[in-house]
Amino acid sequence: MMLRFGFAWSSTSSTTIKHIAQARLFTGSFLRKDNHTLCKSQCSGQQQALQFSQKSVLASTRLSRDNFRSSGVVFFSMASGSDGLDRLNTPKYTNRLSKEKSSYLLQHAHNPVDWYPWGQEAFDKAKREDKPIFLSVGYSTCHWCHVMERESFEDEEIGKVLSENFVCIKVDREERPDVDKVYMTFVQATSGGGGWPMSVWLTPDLRPFIGGTYFPPRDSGRRPGLKTVLLRIIEQWQSNRETLESSGVKVLEALRKGTEISASPGETLPFGPDVANRCYQQLAHSYEEEYGGFREAPKFPSPVNLMFLMSFWAVNRASSEGAEALRMALHTLRKMALGGINDHVAQGFHRYSTDSSWHVPHFEKMLYDQGQLAVAYITAYQVSGERLFADVARDVLLYVSRDLSDKSGGFYSAEDADSFPTAESTEKREGAFCVWTAGEIRELLPDIVEGATGGATQADIFMHHYGVKEQGNVDPAQDPHGELQGQNVLIVRYSVELTAAHFGISVDRLSELLSDARAKLAEVRRARPPPHLDTKMLASWNGLMLSGFARVGAVLGDKALLERAERAAYFLQKHLWDEEDQRILRSCYRGNNMEVEQVASPISGFLDDYAFVVCGLLDLFEATQRVRWLQWAEELQLRQDQLFWDSQGSGYFCSDPSDPTLLLALKQELDQYRRLIQYIKACFVKAVDVSLKTRPFYFTECTIHHISMEVV
Repeated sequence: MMLRFGFAWSSTSSTTIKHIAQARLFTGSFLRKDNHTLCKSQCSGQQQALQFSQKSVLASTRLSRDNFRSSGVVFFSMASGSDGLDRLNTPKYTNRLSKEKSSYLLQHAHNPVDWYPWGQEAFDKAKREDKPIFLSVGYSTCHWCHVMERESFEDEEIGKVLSENFVCIKVDREERPDVDKVYMTFVQATSGGGGWPMSVWLTPDLRPFIGGTYFPPRDSGRRPGLKTVLLRIIEQWQSNRETLESSGVKVLEALRKGTEISASPGETLPFGPDVANRCYQQLAHSYEEEYGGFREAPKFPSPVNLMFLMSFWAVNRASSEGAEALRMALHTLRKMALGGINDHVAQGFHRYSTDSSWHVPHFEKMLYDQGQLAVAYITAYQVSGERLFADVARDVLLYVSRDLSDKSGGFYSAEDADSFPTAESTEKREGAFCVWTAGEIRELLPDIVEGATGGATQADIFMHHYGVKEQGNVDPAQDPHGELQGQNVLIVRYSVELTAAHFGISVDRLSELLSDARAKLAEVRRARPPPHLDTKMLASWNGLMLSGFARVGAVLGDKALLERAERAAYFLQKHLWDEEDQRILRSCYRGNNMEVEQVASPISGFLDDYAFVVCGLLDLFEATQRVRWLQWAEELQLRQDQLFWDSQGSGYFCSDPSDPTLLLALKQELDQYRRLIQYIKACFVKAVDVSLKTRPFYFTECTIHHISMEVV
């Protein structure tokens, strides 16, 4: 059996640089008119506004908060996913996105915009009416996607301009990472940056000619608003269309050349350990000493980096570099566990920290972070024996079991960062579900602790330990919109030994008090309006979570965790594997009746779906020794090779290279590809062939130009 995970990095040609530079100049000048004055002219020839159905689809988007049982274990979803829709009356507008399953698309189902999902119907309309396409890409827990929807896509004037002059397409990037990747490549190349929401304008044959990310609704200072951009594009489409289309063709050709990744015939590959040393040196150079992590701010958990460092230590234990690699990984994991990025009340990790000390997070929680961090923490426990790491790994799985688990055995995608502060609120705020005022904590924990110094209350002890301040503990620099003013994000400021000594109580007593306090806070949080829950279930992310439960369960000898891992594997086989066509499906969804549903035309799985499910199945086999999971893993790997392997240039394509709607056949570049390399086995891994003879499995060739993994 051979598993190949390959990529090559080809340098950008001078032609590519010239074309992309021209595209940037074109993009920069496109919105200017005369003396850098933004175009204010109104579009001409506007058609009559489209009329949308006013039929309510609230029933199709409202989600239940009922408890549900599975395998005798009660899972309570703290995030109902209702998204506050019950606050609305019958919507004025309903568009065709109301028929979709994606939470992100459903969030736009009542915009005064004639949205289409990505598909042939929209493409045919654009060609038939000879209109440019407005492509908007985001995801359901994206804060700035919410902002742009509220400011621009709910604006009737902007909605009318969009609907009358463009074919408007909405894409959930988590459903269609292939579409997102193609057009994000264009946006990054032509603007020097990227992000979500992504806004791209295309010709009817899907060629991009201008793009960006978030736009305010109207001009703000020197920044053009969306309305201004739309009117300028309409004007140029009518008067300067040939230039637009020509620019799009040139940029696309440049991108094809610049993104081509292939291994040169006869190329000599560098020695694997040398490449590993280069990776180590790069991480050591970017490492931040005080709080760990690999940049100042914002800081992402980057579990693939931490797994690489621990694997590097495993094969370099006797060297100073190996010891330093382990120190960096363990210090980072400790600081993250103590920081506000870790939810100390309801477990699980938030998306990233806005500051260097892991204190104030962006509050969304993503399934893929939980799966990878569970593995990273249990690995840290294995190499260090430090109980903190095992406890954190178990807490992550507790959060996922309680809040992101479907009764079918699958796992939901994410919890949003934004929610209503109170049941009476009409505007959501980031972090409202998770933060606390000092007054709330004092009211909740008023009891005087017997024997504590100075007659301290439980609130005094809790606030000291978790850094709670009367005026709030969030630096205004981390709160640009003032949403966290007066609020506190819990962060462990002292060890239990220091806090216990400060109040003159034992460590055991302190642990009891803090545990009791956290339970009381959790109960209060359950009564708050929950953030939106994205109940989309993705094959790749479920594969990552499968690894998390299997690895943690195996290390801790926890039968319940291993049973949960097997339920996830059965879920993948039942709901995300098309036996007839022998393909993985990208996604499925929780329906109105808490049953798993599928869209009319299921989305085929992508490279990461196969890679992460295969990895999860290998971890499950190693944990349970059940051959069926190893056999299925091998079948999926062979199918992955058939669908995605580039037999000419080596390496894997990210998606089906024969898809005619995708203008670029892309492979993973180094930064993103490390998920498919470093995470799966970093410097070396173990695998077992079908004959059950264990063999070492490691990189025999590893280089920036090409990586292949094979059983030896």
